[in-house]
Amino acid sequence: MAKFLFILGKDDNEAATRCFQFARIAHSKGHHVNLFFIDGGVLWADMSRDTGQKTLTGDCPGDYLPYLVEEEIEIGICTPCARNRGVDEARFYANMALDGGPHLIDLAAEAKVFNF
Repeated sequence: MAKFLFILGKDDNEAATRCFQFARIAHSKGHHVNLFFIDGGVLWADMSRDTGQKTLTGDCPGDYLPYLVEEEIEIGICTPCARNRGVDEARFYANMALDGGPHLIDLAAEAKVFNF
């Protein structure tokens, strides 16, 4: 199976919904999946965030994110992006951890990359 890397770089409801949706689809088809949040995307690592806001298509991040958490899909959170935005690691979902650019590049070198 293929390896996929989904990068979320926006604090945007539609971008997060599609990122999480396609990551779920890829994983459910048996592919290896990683996600990495950078820039404003790190704000989606906060468990207290409302994930129920619907997109124009009627779905929302909360329709897909729980699957990624339950399946323990690894999600790297850019360390400087999170720290400079005051995102506290104690509020991360269990499958998320602070991570850095060198690991992101290693993941990207071996995967098909999707940017949201």
